[in-house]
Amino acid sequence: MLSKVKIPLHEMLNSVLALEDSALDVDQVENLIKFCPTKEEMETLKGYKGEKEKLGRCEQFMLELMQVPRTESKLRVFSFKIQFESQVSELRKSLNIVNSAADQIKGSSKLKRIMQTILSLGNALNQGTARGSAVGFRLDSLLKLTETRARNNKMTLMHYLCKVLADKLPELLDFSNDLSSLEPCAKIQLKFLAEEMQAISKGLEKVVQELSMSENDGAVSENFRKALKEFLCYAEGEVRSLAQLYSGVGRNVDTLILYFGEDPARCPFEQGNV
Repeated sequence: MLSKVKIPLHEMLNSVLALEDSALDVDQVENLIKFCPTKEEMETLKGYKGEKEKLGRCEQFMLELMQVPRTESKLRVFSFKIQFESQVSELRKSLNIVNSAADQIKGSSKLKRIMQTILSLGNALNQGTARGSAVGFRLDSLLKLTETRARNNKMTLMHYLCKVLADKLPELLDFSNDLSSLEPCAKIQLKFLAEEMQAISKGLEKVVQELSMSENDGAVSENFRKALKEFLCYAEGEVRSLAQLYSGVGRNVDTLILYFGEDPARCPFEQGNV
């Protein structure tokens, strides 16, 4: 990786300390982290008394890194800063999709009428039994629509439902138009959203910690501190806003689960799938 860098090593390190996003991309920063010297390598390099130019480019870079306190921590903060905007944007987009899908499902009168039709069909099939006068059904019962077959084994209950809707309630057939966010929402893992929210929050904590520790670094970290303070001021506001959205989506998902008569505790927002 260092062989591809054409600028002097000290200039590259200065770009890192100034948190210049335009100088390096996240892959380059992650590769630089791999070049951070171990304690053993640092001891070996400290004992080197020869000319620095005679060392390999990797060793020369390690010497540059050793001039900066907690270089690896600073590089990780830089990596977080580079990814922050896109990471927040993607998470916000996903949360808004989940929110929209929940609202659309609760607000679709056509979906509600289809559910009522399914309940009526179920009661008709179970007429004369204890389940023949049900006032509702569990969501997992919908799976039985494709499993329950006619005596000739040619038609499922799903086929019959579609026939009933087409013949008697054709105005409901385009119900999917009410649920435009459902398909993209189905691809989102709620557990992934929780992990992303946690990663962003922890990343911000690392920024706060490194900023505090760098106060004792002296002049070598002056530009770093200035740039990091500016980033932190912006990032804290973004994360607060994102956390509020995340909590709101969680409440909306719980409300949707209750809307279908299910228990939110059995499908917590942090662990479920839409």
